[in-house]
Formats: sequence, structure tokens, C-alpha cells
Amino acid sequence: MFKGSMVALVTPFAGDAVDGTALDALVDWHVEAGTSALVPVGTTGESPTLTHAEHEAVVTAVVRRADGRVPVIAGAGSNNTAEALHYVRHAKDAGADAALVVVPYYNKPTQDGLLRHFEAVAEVGLPIVIYNIPGRSAVDMTPATMGRLAQHPAIVGVKDATGDLARVSAQRIACGADFVQLSGEDATAHGFNAQGGVGCISVTANVAPKLLAEMQAACLANDYATALTIQDRLMPLHGAIFAEPGLAGAKHALSLLGRCGPDVRLPLVPVTDAAGGRIESAMRMAGLLH
Repeated sequence: MFKGSMVALVTPFAGDAVDGTALDALVDWHVEAGTSALVPVGTTGESPTLTHAEHEAVVTAVVRRADGRVPVIAGAGSNNTAEALHYVRHAKDAGADAALVVVPYYNKPTQDGLLRHFEAVAEVGLPIVIYNIPGRSAVDMTPATMGRLAQHPAIVGVKDATGDLARVSAQRIACGADFVQLSGEDATAHGFNAQGGVGCISVTANVAPKLLAEMQAACLANDYATALTIQDRLMPLHGAIFAEPGLAGAKHALSLLGRCGPDVRLPLVPVTDAAGGRIESAMRMAGLLH
């Protein structure tokens, strides 16, 4: 179920409120473009600045609009296990196909704390994808810990944003070849797949869903030459989007496409003119603007 190009979906705003009309249109666009799964209310979906009610409303709206056409992996992480449990239960009740649960950030739990946190959320009975991003969480889940968690039937995979391609092989050994490994970094997704990954939860897919769906399909077909051609075409865009916080870059690019506004919530701010110009140039190079 969880393979290919999956979008770390932005949450569009109209003023201070979530723009439900734009959100519905984005879901439809992704389905039509070949995106394999929708991942709302992760960091790219601005989960840190959404209220609990907004978080749950976005998950519900995306599940309803997707209507079974593609899977929905709902962001449901927290550094508070009780709060993560609440979000995973809501995702299950809303009809999501899985939950993306980040390694608890800031409070730096031990490996035993990580084990117990993920065992707790897995007991809800919804498939769980671990999100390992030590650059933001300040703690790294080791392959050994992940291997222990992979024995739980509800813990099905990982979104790996370590940037360490050797980690894919280490996790295959620890977790087994059937454990779903998804890249969490656009720029290294091609190499990640060559090491044994089966897809990417992508920020750039917000802007170039068709191209990234084609790239991931080529990887899954072992046509890495075609995938590399597409990756080369998109590399300037990956860099431009992340020159400043990626979700602000993605929203700016979407505004150039007329898909949603560029608004983000403080403490993030819209991209600078220099970053915006770089994004526009990269979009033209990729053939997304003419």
C-alpha cells in the first residue's frame, strides 16, 4: 500500500483560517497527478501551529476528499505520548489508512523511552509509520531499536530523514526486507531507493506531483536511468524550496501555480524575494512554469 511518491501535504490558509476549498482542490490534483499517498498535518502541513481542532479537521477533510482513491497517512506525532495517542485514535476514527508518528522531539528520550512510546501508540491498532528526523528531534532512533519495533504488527515502516543512505541497509537487516522504508529527503530519494527504499514522503511533490510520481514509478520498475533524468531536472527545485523553511518555499511555489496562497503562520514567514526568485527560476527549469 505504501510505495511511490507520497506528498507531505501543505495546509493552505485563507487569512487566519484553514482554506478548505484549496485543500480539497489540492487533494484532487494529487490524485489526478499520480501521487501514491497523502500525508497531511506533518511538519510541512504546519502541525506545530495548528490548533488541535484544526489538526483533526484537516485529517478528516483529507480522508473525506480522498474517498479511498489513495491512502491517507495522517500526521499524529508529539513529544507527549498521551497527545500522540489522542491523534492516532482520531486518525483511526476518521478513516485514515495509517499514522505518521515522529520520534519525540526536544525532551530527548532514551532508546527505551522511544520503544515504549511507539509500543503505546501502536496499541491503537492503526498502522504506524515511524518518522525519524534527528536533525529536528535531537534524538536518533537506532536501527536496533527500530528492529525491535518492527516486530509489532502495527508498526509497518519508517520515513527516514537522516540523510544517511547506509542506514537503509542497516534497517533492512534489523527490520526485514518487508519493512517499508520511505525517504524523508527529496534530494537523496533516488539513492535511497537504490539502497532498498520503496518511496518518498516528499515536500517537492506539493509542487511537482506528476514528475515525482513518474520518478518513483521508474525506481520501482528498476529503471534508475529514467529516474535519474527526472531527479536531475528537479534538483534545483529541491534546493530552492529548502533555501528557507521548506513549507514556506512549497507554498510560494504553489502560489505561482495558482493552487493556494503563500501564507504561513508565525514564527515562520513567507520566503524572501531572493528565495522566491530562485524558486521561480527552478520551476521554469523543471518545466512547471512557462
